[in-house]
Amino acid sequence: MSARVVLGVSGASGAMLARDCARLLHRLGAGVDLVISPMARRTLAEELGPDAEAELCALANRCHEIRDLGASIASGSYPVAGMIVAPCSMRSLAAIAQGLDDTLLTRAAGVQLKERRPLILLAREAPLTLAHLRNMTAATEMGAVILPPVPAFYLRPASLAEASAQIAARAVDLLRLAGPTATPWCPA
Repeated sequence: MSARVVLGVSGASGAMLARDCARLLHRLGAGVDLVISPMARRTLAEELGPDAEAELCALANRCHEIRDLGASIASGSYPVAGMIVAPCSMRSLAAIAQGLDDTLLTRAAGVQLKERRPLILLAREAPLTLAHLRNMTAATEMGAVILPPVPAFYLRPASLAEASAQIAARAVDLLRLAGPTATPWCPA
């Protein structure tokens, strides 16, 4: 195993993004520490089916309970290459931006920021309020990368699954664990 990565899954729509990130990290040989919010559990089941959470946990090396603030990933001494929150709800974004470490997901994100490690937030909401934009700015100023899951239309994805896989690849690429995995834009 080359590196460990924290994968946080919050309750915004876009559960397939979490699954695609986990699949790619697994394929790259990265160890995955997974933490899923209660609303993410519901969204996984509603968007991907009743076995989605089990599939996600099977791709992880460790599944952490959201309330376990004493878990290894809550400490800066636990070595990880970074964290992806996919999808990232506006509630999770707000907590991260304001340093509200009230769950293991938001605490682990705060640890990435304080340790100056990559924190990639696939912020999922539309349209955005001024509060959302300010929280994105605050998180960015602290070092997070806001990566809205916007499809790469120029690649002409044939399906939502293709678009999601490309977005997940871009998120994983930002951790710089290996060479690029996302399909690049190559003009004719």
